[in-house]
Amino acid sequence: MRLNPADIVITADDRPGVHRPPRQISAKREAAAAAPARPKAKRRLPRLRLDLSPLQKAAGYGILAVIVAVGGLALWHSGKPQRLVRDAGDAFLARSAEAGFQVADITVTGRRRTPAAQLVSALGAHYGDPILGLDIAAARARIEALPSVRAAAIERRLPGAIHLSIVERQPVALWQTDNRFVLVDRDGHSIPGAIEGFEDLPLIVGDGAPARTDELFALLASEPELAARVKAAIRVGNRRWNIKLDDVEKGLEARLPELDTEAAWHRLAELEKTRALSGKQITMIDLRVPDRLVLKSARDPAPVNTASVESLSPLPRER
Repeated sequence: MRLNPADIVITADDRPGVHRPPRQISAKREAAAAAPARPKAKRRLPRLRLDLSPLQKAAGYGILAVIVAVGGLALWHSGKPQRLVRDAGDAFLARSAEAGFQVADITVTGRRRTPAAQLVSALGAHYGDPILGLDIAAARARIEALPSVRAAAIERRLPGAIHLSIVERQPVALWQTDNRFVLVDRDGHSIPGAIEGFEDLPLIVGDGAPARTDELFALLASEPELAARVKAAIRVGNRRWNIKLDDVEKGLEARLPELDTEAAWHRLAELEKTRALSGKQITMIDLRVPDRLVLKSARDPAPVNTASVESLSPLPRER
């Protein structure tokens, strides 16, 4: 007999009044049922593994580094990081000024000739500005760049005071150039301003004279008594000095050599102490040759002999 899927099959056990004894469950199954359920293991996804050589790995790292560097460079050149930092700094300074950290007092010590307006402009700080925004190093550099300032120090005294201390250049001579007079210091720097009050300073003349000012005054200081009588120093050919004593126009002129200048200067001091040449109507003494001495008298334009002359020769041509 052939059954259809829709047919119902009834066995002998399904008849009414027939009872089937329960099936016996094995001890193994009971233990398995009593045991706690084990967590299901997570399914691992398959991993993609590339079999690369060391050279290929190095090349890959290099390409990655180039990409990061190019991206960082492009970002930097866009200016966004700088703007972000600048905006954050400006916001901080504005908040600090609101909290009371703003310029309320500016004091200066050491100023005599430098105009106050120049100092304030070089300082770059004005009343009401955030005091924390002052760049001390940049301000000091600007102030020391002023012609009349030799050195400067700036103190920021919180909450609102700035103290400026300067050392001005001290004039030691008057430099005659282009029919005008300019004050110069020991370093040869020109000091702007009027020369009133400094008319008695020694006069220096000639190309390259200011650059040799320190050298000149070191030489003169080796004979203090004679140095006090120096009225002018003329730089000849940017090689040597002619010194004028007592008077710029009518005083004794001493021609010093290019080499052994200090020895010649000491020799002149000794001659003045022992022979007092300037009191004998001597207008010029040539010390350029160590073993010779040439003198010129105001009474006679020709060279004259004195007791201090080792050997006499005509007045050499200026060179």
